[in-house]
Amino acid sequence: MTNFAYHVFSEVAKRKTLVAAARELNVTPSAISHSITGLEKELGFSLFLRNRNGVKLTSDGQKILPIVQEILNTEAKLVEEAGRINGLNHGRIRIGAFSSVCINWLPDIINTFKKDFPEIEISVRQGPFNEVVEQVRLGSLDLGFSALPIKENLEVLPLHQDQIFCIAPTGFKPQNGKTITKQDVINEEFILQQIDYDRDTKQALDTYNVSVNSIQYSIDDASIIAMVESGLGLGILPELALQKLSGNVSSFPFSEKFYRTICLVSHAQTQQTPSTQAFIKTVKDYINRRYIK
Repeated sequence: MTNFAYHVFSEVAKRKTLVAAARELNVTPSAISHSITGLEKELGFSLFLRNRNGVKLTSDGQKILPIVQEILNTEAKLVEEAGRINGLNHGRIRIGAFSSVCINWLPDIINTFKKDFPEIEISVRQGPFNEVVEQVRLGSLDLGFSALPIKENLEVLPLHQDQIFCIAPTGFKPQNGKTITKQDVINEEFILQQIDYDRDTKQALDTYNVSVNSIQYSIDDASIIAMVESGLGLGILPELALQKLSGNVSSFPFSEKFYRTICLVSHAQTQQTPSTQAFIKTVKDYINRRYIK
């Protein structure tokens, strides 16, 4: 249906090399190059800057990428809707999520969805909050799990308030025996993921007067646990991240409770495919079963 050059353009923008795009589309690199050259000639401007390491979108290419992706997504919606009319359940859903959702939620959600829609293809890409939202905005993902606030003009469905905890070595005891207060964190080092600092974690640290100089950064949740266990400092992790992590550490709530609000981002409902809408319903049902008593 859609001009093949649009598929080529989208894949090259995603893969950043002609060879990788050719492998994904099962054509030769020369065919990819020819397609891009033809599209550039048709549009009247260059789409990529070429170098020894691959290609990079020009400023003009960046402007049209969301438009091309929208065309491709609309075609996918058309094909899927035609299949639904014909009594089929074929389609695809591309999901983005951060690590603790990938580990704790998605396996159950996807397995439940697959029972009703076994023919629908599902792919999952793990990434930080902002990257997931940006890929949804560009149309490279259909759905994304992120955390509020969301600035982009997308559909946002708040799902769950995930309480934030302080992680400490097993010998650490709060002065009141139950919760972390300002007195407990004086002169303490904190370990967290850098991507968390601009969101609700920053609010907690600012409330407890933790300076930027007292913060170290780690690459993932498991590394934070390991560093806390080794006595390198205190950690901050949300409850969901703690559920399948193990280590010789203790967790304590702060005396003033803090939360991050996990949400689901998507395009406007009019742009969603039937399979995407069905998956959103599965997510809602899962959250209701798990958290709403």
